[in-house]
Parts: sequence; structure tokens; C-alpha cells
Amino acid sequence: MTRREALRLGLSGLSVASAALAWQTGRANVTAQAPPPTPPNPQPNKAFPMMPTWETELKELAPNVYAYIQGGGPAKNNVSVSNAAFIVGDEGILLFDALAVPIHAKNMVAAIRKVTDKPFKYLITSHHHGDHIGGNQFIPDNPVIMSHPYCRDEVVKQVAGPALWAKREGWADGTEPRKILPATQTFDGEIRFHIAKTEVRILPMLPAHTYGDLVMYLPEHKLLVAGDIGFFHVAPFCQNAHPSNWVSICDRIVGTMDVERIVPGHGPLGGKQHLADMADYLRLLRVEAKKRWDAKMTAGRAAADITLGKFDNWIGPERIIMDTVRFYMEFDGTLVPDVNGAGIRAATEEYNAIKATKKTAGFDPYEEPYDEHV
Repeated sequence: MTRREALRLGLSGLSVASAALAWQTGRANVTAQAPPPTPPNPQPNKAFPMMPTWETELKELAPNVYAYIQGGGPAKNNVSVSNAAFIVGDEGILLFDALAVPIHAKNMVAAIRKVTDKPFKYLITSHHHGDHIGGNQFIPDNPVIMSHPYCRDEVVKQVAGPALWAKREGWADGTEPRKILPATQTFDGEIRFHIAKTEVRILPMLPAHTYGDLVMYLPEHKLLVAGDIGFFHVAPFCQNAHPSNWVSICDRIVGTMDVERIVPGHGPLGGKQHLADMADYLRLLRVEAKKRWDAKMTAGRAAADITLGKFDNWIGPERIIMDTVRFYMEFDGTLVPDVNGAGIRAATEEYNAIKATKKTAGFDPYEEPYDEHV
């Protein structure tokens, strides 16, 4: 692949990071804008295999329990392509997450309708990011939407915005009215449902990916629907995270929960080893970032300097920038739930400048940041 061919697949590191930041945080003026595709890793670590590719599927995991997994892989768009799960009861459906955009959500509903015509009774929102709540309006039957209070407060901030969803092939046709729906019921502890013969526990896991994360645990089936506590083969987004506590939560799930299968928020179906691997990504980055913070290196320079071994080949390697910024906030005692947008943008600009300088000095040209204008 030539560099120009690669450019057709993606944008510069700054553009990718900024678009992903805007979409994930769901600010009012950008929530209707689907982010651009993420380029494949331009400099894979040849000592480790590239990540697999997986297809979109609706998969039955236990009687009346299903996962809806959206396809992904190194050469596919993965930003904001999330997963969901649902349980069919005697009176209706409990759905966990509603995906990002009109066509994704409508495709999921069509797949569910091949399984059951029962009404949607409950919709659990795992957290407030746009790739998990944008589809709420397209779930029929006016289900009760439930979330953590922090999540609801953050979704409410996203309600104002464009009247229509932006046109994008496979995402939205550009004519769909946009209506962001926050939860109508909130809870800040554990809640249990008994759907047919299935016990369903909705558990807070926070702060982790955000300060309002929920997971769904089905103890009888040893199944965890993790929301964005889990990124499998995909670099985690730390824009709203408490990354060290996220690691601790993953360790607790792996060490103490009776779980055999995990539906991640992003990536294919997996298990505890996949969640442990994701925790190891964050654990290794914390060690490497702390060395550079101690050396008074800026976050952008640190991100450009750090290598993560096999994790360099995970989907979305540019996320190391925002993740390093977040760890720096931990180290200097400035960590808050809100995204440090200015810090991420500054670090991304510095990261790109360093990569461009390395290229002109004779380093591998694939270290160069992508430039959408070339």
C-alpha cells in the first residue's frame, strides 16, 4: 500500500483524535456527526500478529439471551461501532445499549425482529457516550430508559444539537430527525430483574471508562455484558476515564466474578483473558507514561515516545495520545470526570509534529501522521 492509498482510508492523527473526541463526548454541536474512519496502523509491530477481523452477527448466548456484535477489524471503521445485548422475557425485551446512529440501530432492531416480535420494555444505557445512546430514539415501543444518574446528566447535555442526523453511507441517510433520549429512571446501586427464568443484575462499575458505567451480569449463564468496561483487540478510550481504577475494576472482574463469556462494548465476543489483556494495555501505558511524567516530558512527546509491544497493533493506536493525557491528569492530581479537550488537542499537535520531524530525519515514512489534504 502506498502512502497516498493509505490516505484514502483515513485522516491525520489530529483529525482522527479530534473527531473521536467530539463524537465520544457527545457535545451538542457534534453529536449528529459520525466520525471519519480510523486508518489502519501505519507502522505495525512485526513481532506480533495483527488483530483479527470479525463480522456483524446476532448470536444466541443462552436461552433467550443474545448479543448483537458489530463487525470490525484492522481495515474496518471501528470508531463508534459498538455492541449491544438483549434478553427476551414473557412480556417483552430488555435491551442493553442502543448503538450509535440511525442505520446501526435500525439494523439491530431488524435483526431482533427475526428472533421475536415482543415489545421492547426496558433499555439500559451503559454510559453516556454517543456511540451507545445515539440509537435510543430508534428503539420502538417507547421502552423505559434506565441509567446511572451521572450518565443521565451527561446525556441531557447532548439533547440540543442539529435537527437531522448527518448523511453518511451505512450510518444515516441524512433525513432522519435527531432526538437524543436520556434515561427516564436512574439508580446508583445494583438493580435486579427476573426475566422469565433469568436473573439479571445491573451493576455499577465506576469510575472506570466513565463515572457512570453499568454492566449486565447473568450469573446463571456466567455471562457479563460489559459495555465499555471492555475493549477487545481495540485500544481503549480514556477520554472520561479514571484509568487506574478501570484497571482495578478489570482485575476484580477477572479475579472474583464467576464469568466465562464477556460481551465487550467494542470488539468481538471474548472472555476474562481478553479483559485482562485490555487491563494490561492500561497497566503498561501507566508505567511508561509515569516514567516520562517523572522526567517532565510533555504528554504529546511521551505518547510519541512510548511503544507498547503487541498493543501497538491493536485497533486505534492513535488513542495512546488521549490515554496518556488522562494518565498525566492522574499523576498531577487534576483528574476530573470531564474530558480535557484542550490537553488532548495540544498533545495531538505535538505528537504529529514529532512524527513529522522523525520522517524528515530519515525515519520510516509510515511514522508520519496522515494528512487528509495530500
